[in-house]
Amino acid sequence: MRIDLHTHSTASDGTDTPTELVRGAAAAGLDVVALTDHDTVGGHQEAIRALPAGLTLVTGAELSCRLNGVSMHMLAYLFDPAEPEFARERELVRDDRVPRARQMVAKLRELGVPITWERVAEIAGDGAVGRPHLATALVELGVVDSVSDAFTPAWLADGGRAYAEKHELDPFEAIRLVKAAGGVTVFAHPLALKRGRCVPESAIGELAAAGLDGIEVDHMDHDEPTRARLRGLAAEHALLTTGSSDYHGSRKSCRLGEYTTDPEIYGEIVRRAAGAFPVPGAGGRG
Repeated sequence: MRIDLHTHSTASDGTDTPTELVRGAAAAGLDVVALTDHDTVGGHQEAIRALPAGLTLVTGAELSCRLNGVSMHMLAYLFDPAEPEFARERELVRDDRVPRARQMVAKLRELGVPITWERVAEIAGDGAVGRPHLATALVELGVVDSVSDAFTPAWLADGGRAYAEKHELDPFEAIRLVKAAGGVTVFAHPLALKRGRCVPESAIGELAAAGLDGIEVDHMDHDEPTRARLRGLAAEHALLTTGSSDYHGSRKSCRLGEYTTDPEIYGEIVRRAAGAFPVPGAGGRG
């Protein structure tokens, strides 16, 4: 089995629609794909309707969190999307995205960049607007060469010149909310240092004690020594280890299925979940 547990669609900051994403996953030879858009479940129903035969969909989300001033992301799988407390918190995070993006546009204009809110909103479309949409606008304007080049202290990185904070969950609260909704939690790319500051390794043990299920190990932003270190931390704290592409379509260079999760780990994630079940494809047409 080939299993990719971290992808994004146009419901957040990917460039593939949910329909295109599941069709692409099948074409890439995946057996299981998780749709984990940022702070939203808005793409799930379209993905389910379009799900090709032979491909299983894991519903999920990537939650924006912050611990002691450091941004981090929490992958949540197979939770009940209608659980009211968790749904309210996701809505708070989503609602803060627009004023935050407008604030970053204003900061960029103060820095002499001729970016407009109208163009950023157009790029985001119906998705949850975020920094990758601003980064795409910066590429269009020739300010940076690539989306990743926009995530530096000079521009949009945490604490960067054009950075603005948004409402983010405390990760311990995120774990509690996801568990209460029957879901499973995995700390996304925990040592992706090229993205900026990371939470200290000691936090992984603290999160594990609070109920964290796993950590994402095999990821494009982790080199081999980092992966080895994370596997050691996972063993120390009895955490599951996952691998995934963090696919964003053309917005990033990673490919669907570039990194995958062991089938036994996937089986354990499904076993632990009580809020939703993986959806087998029935040859949908979208």
